[in-house]
Amino acid sequence: MSIKILLADDHELVREGFRVLLERDGFQVVGEAADGYRAVQLATELKPDVALIDVSMPLLNGLDATREIARVSPLTRILILTMYTEDRYVLEALKAGASGFILKTRAGKDLVEAIQRVSKGSLYLGPETSDAVVRAYRTSFQDDGIAHLSSRERQVLQLVAEGKTTKQVASVLGISTKTASAHRERLMKKLDVHETAGLVRYAIRMGLVLA
Repeated sequence: MSIKILLADDHELVREGFRVLLERDGFQVVGEAADGYRAVQLATELKPDVALIDVSMPLLNGLDATREIARVSPLTRILILTMYTEDRYVLEALKAGASGFILKTRAGKDLVEAIQRVSKGSLYLGPETSDAVVRAYRTSFQDDGIAHLSSRERQVLQLVAEGKTTKQVASVLGISTKTASAHRERLMKKLDVHETAGLVRYAIRMGLVLA
């Protein structure tokens, strides 16, 4: 039986390229998502064997999507797709429940091996990623606040940084405007940030959104 794959990347051409590569090697792509929320929905519905998740996606970034997928579909192994191997992404992804990292630039060479290994329960880290993990642990990597935010507060932070109003945040998350406002006020207090521009700068610095 072929391995069932969920593919999540916000660029359609990238998804098409990965689909061709995967199907050529006998994998079954059962779903595609252009944002983190859709990826979580599809993981809940389809229960794929492996989810390939881009680290930078709109509405819900790859790291928070990984946390949610690990919760709703615990048997799904998660591979993070990225262009970078920055320490904060690697360690945070592993903490979130990812089974490995793969550089998009090496996907043509490494993707098949990575999927096969994680689908059998192993961890996959390429040499560049392994170095990042070692550096992160050696320096006891900790960000300066985001670890203390709840999952919902991180989601609100990303949406605010993407330019969403409180009403739009509430709509995306399926909560009341009052609740969205309360989350926003609480995360601003935790981060000691007092204006939206400060939240945007912080989210960019922590890699939740791109500059």
